[in-house]
Amino acid sequence: MNQKIIAIDGYTLNPGDLSWDPWREYGELTVYDRTPYTTDAIAGRCTQAAAVLTNKTPFTRETLARLPDLKYIGVTATGYNMIDIAAAKEQGIVVTNVPGYGTPSVVQMTFALLLELTLRVQRHSDAVMEGKWSRCPDFSFWDYPLVELSGKTMGIIGMGHIGSKVADIAAAFGMTVIGNSRTQTDQSHRPGFRWVTIPDLLAQSDVVSIHCPLFPETRGLINKSTLALMKRSAFLLNTSRGPIILEQDLADALNNDRLAGAGLDVLSTEPPPARNPLFTAKNCIITPHISWATKEARTRLMSASLANFAAWHSGRPTNLL
Repeated sequence: MNQKIIAIDGYTLNPGDLSWDPWREYGELTVYDRTPYTTDAIAGRCTQAAAVLTNKTPFTRETLARLPDLKYIGVTATGYNMIDIAAAKEQGIVVTNVPGYGTPSVVQMTFALLLELTLRVQRHSDAVMEGKWSRCPDFSFWDYPLVELSGKTMGIIGMGHIGSKVADIAAAFGMTVIGNSRTQTDQSHRPGFRWVTIPDLLAQSDVVSIHCPLFPETRGLINKSTLALMKRSAFLLNTSRGPIILEQDLADALNNDRLAGAGLDVLSTEPPPARNPLFTAKNCIITPHISWATKEARTRLMSASLANFAAWHSGRPTNLL
């Protein structure tokens, strides 16, 4: 009961609207809102800790070597590329993550981006507030092309749990869905669905939505060559991982009218440098990696993270990495 538990970057999971109290039943909990990404800072705060919770703070081989008392790392997220899993295993450290907690919120953000690209709701609202409608001689006006989704083709890269839910909503909009995934699960319940290659998906889709993990084979998947396969009228969405897209190549495609628009919730570096080329690209909407961050999703994440810890504490760990 006196074990030391450290939440090394607790603010992103809980900026103050959730409770850490249930964790205190298992030991002495210390919550740091943020921790510098240096070995000295991380190891210094985690000295003598039996368990650590991390969302994005990295635990490298060098850092882990300085934490001989560490027995458990709970990743309060799905992605775990910030943990040296091999080094953790060598030290006998159990590492867990939380898959699936954010699916409804990520799906919702995917379509929020798409609907803004196709109808420009915020920009038209801004124009109304600026008086443009009041000055208009007609009962209606629009400053941007308005695009209907019904009858269009949605290409989904990564048909896992999130991608499959995106396919459900796309079908509800009257879209045809095609997909590409490492594992081709049964999709016979989807009228008109086809598994296709990446080149065919890019060439045939009116909307391309990325939901695959970041692996060596998907890093830089969207680049100058693959963007050239897409329709000029197509939209590109990414709510998965930023490095899947080469950002300068996407910015060039948008600025040269090779693509109708892009909606992104992730970038290759987060937070991004001020001169990211996409910040000045045409028809590009960027949100600051918030698709996972609804209170409902974070509540599920907190609950699942605690369940992972409790399972490890009882000697029956789940969601092992």
